[in-house]
Amino acid sequence: MEQQLLEAEERERQQKQHEQTRKKGYMLAAALALVFLIIAGVGIAMRLSEKRALAKETEEIAVQSVAVVHPAVEPPQSELVLPSTLQAYIESPIYARTNGYVGHWYTDIGARVKKGDLLADIETPEVDQELMQARAARDQADAQLKLAQISAKRWENLQKMDAVSQQETDERNSSLTQGEANLNAATANVRRLEQLEAFKHIYAPFSGVITTRNTDIGALVNAGNSGPNQELFIIAQIDPIRIYVNVPEVDSPSIHHGVHADIEVAELVGQRFAGNVVRTADAIDPATRTLNTEIDVPNPRGILLPGSYAQIHFALKEQVQRLTVPANALLFRAEGPRVAVVGADNKVQLRPVLIGRDFGTTTEILSGINASDWIVLSPSDSLENGQVVNAEHGGQPE
Repeated sequence: MEQQLLEAEERERQQKQHEQTRKKGYMLAAALALVFLIIAGVGIAMRLSEKRALAKETEEIAVQSVAVVHPAVEPPQSELVLPSTLQAYIESPIYARTNGYVGHWYTDIGARVKKGDLLADIETPEVDQELMQARAARDQADAQLKLAQISAKRWENLQKMDAVSQQETDERNSSLTQGEANLNAATANVRRLEQLEAFKHIYAPFSGVITTRNTDIGALVNAGNSGPNQELFIIAQIDPIRIYVNVPEVDSPSIHHGVHADIEVAELVGQRFAGNVVRTADAIDPATRTLNTEIDVPNPRGILLPGSYAQIHFALKEQVQRLTVPANALLFRAEGPRVAVVGADNKVQLRPVLIGRDFGTTTEILSGINASDWIVLSPSDSLENGQVVNAEHGGQPE
């Protein structure tokens, strides 16, 4: 009996141990499952994090990086300096008005002449002969007219006595009318040839200086501006001297009639010549965005020479702020020039601009941007309004 009790206790103890062992197995399995779940969760979290990082990196790579700079503010100008070329106030080529050959010329290049001075003589033997022939033809027409007058008067008297018919009288009167017309035509031809004879002498049309002589003694000349030797002389009036200068549109409000200007030429170092604006075009040239302006400069001693390069100095009353941008900041689209401006939200605005003077590496902008704007350097053609970009200031991200 006691043996049976011991066996029962042993079995009960073994059963408890088995249950404890089974519980430990369950707990170990649960722990392993938990560990597996934790490892799986960590792996999934890492993958999600890597995916988000990759997406963020891809998004950042997709955003275009651009270099931006502020427009350069040029110092206000109290003096405007512009290039130009001196021109004669009046310049005219002198042509022959009759056919012949040069018998003599009296003035060479550099000669100062006054209006009406004789420049050259042209020999015109053919015109001389034509004039003699025309005068003879006029004398013939005059003699025929006198005979027609006598005949017409005589036939009128005979007709009154019914000695001749009315038809014959009318014929004599018609001959008289025709004779008058012939005399008038012959007289007009004589006057025409006499005018051509007057053109044998070439006179200066105004006071000035001879700048070109294109003829010599014996040279064959033709009437008008045809033939191998066209103009005989070129005469220029150089007092005053005339200057045309293109004033930028931004400075045009300061330029008007009477504005003073100083002129400098390279060959006369240290000397300035005073002139005044006499007229402007009163219109801006749309191709160059400039105002064509004429300046007259007194030149009584002839120091200033036509064709010389000159610099024109204007004293401006208004000081205008000038903005310049690098030449590679401009976008040329079908709708006109544009500048890409990056705002505070890193979005691009394509602003239309008005271009002023081209300085080579930089370009003057008359309107469309401010000094505080960030403008894109070397913008791509694919850049669009509202596009988000990564602005790099001085090569460093903002």
